[in-house]
Amino acid sequence: MMEGMLSSGIEEVRNHRAWFFIWGVLLIVLGCIAVGSSVLATLVSVMLLGWILIFGGVFAVIHGLMRRQWHGHLLNLLAGVLYAVTGLLMVTHTTMAALTLTLLIAMLLIVAGTFRLFVAFSLHLHHRGWVALSGIVAIVLGLMILDAWPVSGLWVIGLFIGIDLIFDGWTEVMLAMVAGRIAPA
Repeated sequence: MMEGMLSSGIEEVRNHRAWFFIWGVLLIVLGCIAVGSSVLATLVSVMLLGWILIFGGVFAVIHGLMRRQWHGHLLNLLAGVLYAVTGLLMVTHTTMAALTLTLLIAMLLIVAGTFRLFVAFSLHLHHRGWVALSGIVAIVLGLMILDAWPVSGLWVIGLFIGIDLIFDGWTEVMLAMVAGRIAPA
C-alpha cells in the first residue's frame, strides 16, 4: 500500500515537475529577500502574527458571547480577550514583540539543545552522535542569539524564516529534478 502511495505521489511530481521547480525557485528567491531584509521580514512576521491573534481573539469572544448557555463560554471569552490583547500589543509594539519572541527562541534553543545532549549521553541510541551534534548546534545558536540580544531581536526571526524558505525551495527543486530521473512504476 505504501509503495502505491509513493509511486502515485512521484507520478504527480513527475507530471507537474515544472511547477514544483518554479515553486521551489520562487521560495528560494523569497527566502533570499527575507535573509537580505531580515529586519523588515522580522517586523512583518511579528505584525502578521499580531493580526492573526487579534482576529482569532475577536472570533473567540464572539463565539463565547453567542454560546452563553454552554458552560465553557467563559473560557472562550477569557482566551479571546487574551489573544486579542496579545495581538494588539504585538501590532502596536512590534519591535518589543520581536525582541521578546527572539529571547524566547534563544531560550528554547538552549533548553532543547541541553535536553538533546542529556538524551544523547544517557540513552543507548544508534544515532547518539547526531543527537549530540544537534544539541550542541542548538545550544550554540541560542547562546549566539543571547550574546547579540537585544539587537538580534530585530533580525533573527526574519533570518530564520528566510533560511527555512531557502531550504524548502531547494527541497522542491531537488524533488522536481529527481522525479524526472525515477523510472515510472
